[in-house]
Amino acid sequence: MSQSKADHANLVSRTWVVGEVLVDLIPSADGETKIDDLTYKPIIGGGPANTARAIAKWGLPTSFIGGFSTDRFGHLAWSEMTRDGVDLELSHESDLPTAKAILTLDQEGKASYQFQVDSTATFDFHLEWLPREVPKLIHIGSLATIVQPGAESLFSWLLALKNSHNPPLVLFDPNVRIAFLGDLLKYREEFKKWLTLTNVLKASSDDLSFLYPNASIDAFAERVLTEGPSHLVITCAENGIKGFNSDEKVEVEASEVRVIDTVGAGDTVGAMIAGAIASEGIGALYGNQFRSVLTLASRAAAITCSRQGASSPTRNEYDDFWGL
Repeated sequence: MSQSKADHANLVSRTWVVGEVLVDLIPSADGETKIDDLTYKPIIGGGPANTARAIAKWGLPTSFIGGFSTDRFGHLAWSEMTRDGVDLELSHESDLPTAKAILTLDQEGKASYQFQVDSTATFDFHLEWLPREVPKLIHIGSLATIVQPGAESLFSWLLALKNSHNPPLVLFDPNVRIAFLGDLLKYREEFKKWLTLTNVLKASSDDLSFLYPNASIDAFAERVLTEGPSHLVITCAENGIKGFNSDEKVEVEASEVRVIDTVGAGDTVGAMIAGAIASEGIGALYGNQFRSVLTLASRAAAITCSRQGASSPTRNEYDDFWGL
């Protein structure tokens, strides 16, 4: 990646979202992709890509750092992210295929995933093309932080940025996927390693139950806040969102809507938190402002749940939906 591209993205955005853009294959009677006699509709997804799009749709400059394939799914991903206003000058293209997430939805619209990620453009992270500039905020997480060998390259890259004279704030979202929990102890060690580079951890209660099955949220928060992060946000589905820093605990209720599916809801929460930090700094996560940020995140995620797929709202859609 040329220095000119890094300079360009640095001017466009001080918020970088790092990770995977892949294709979610959602069961659909009129789907165009067939697997084992079932038809699927391709939807561009990946937690980091969803987050970048949500930030950009909210009207905030955002650059995405990820791998794009030259296949039809890669072209679709590039087109959709560009349409939503995400800057892609720091991203990397290759002829490797796009990673796939094959979804199954339960009766409540909750998604489970089967992933095809090996030898894909999606996880083709290398130090040679990762940028050397330092933004204000880096949002990173999900499968890109555990799928090797790209994950090790990303960790080395982020470690170097954190050791620079003006290190970025880091928002880490592990976005745990049970399909990758073959070795829970190893997964947990990787999680703890990333915590050392993290300022704000955003996770779900499901993430917590996978990583630390016997820990309460409060006990988990107390532990995490001694291992690197200064702030923690836990999404708890119908039980709302809980936020923690060293001085306080903030809780907001879930916003009630008719749920179509929950795909992308957590990514929308992460986007709203990232947007607040990018605009106001880490001070946005204290006191009444912290509660306001989490309330906004809850309401924005509810809109995402009221639609199929990871379709986060624009600021105008948010205002119209909630009659603001």
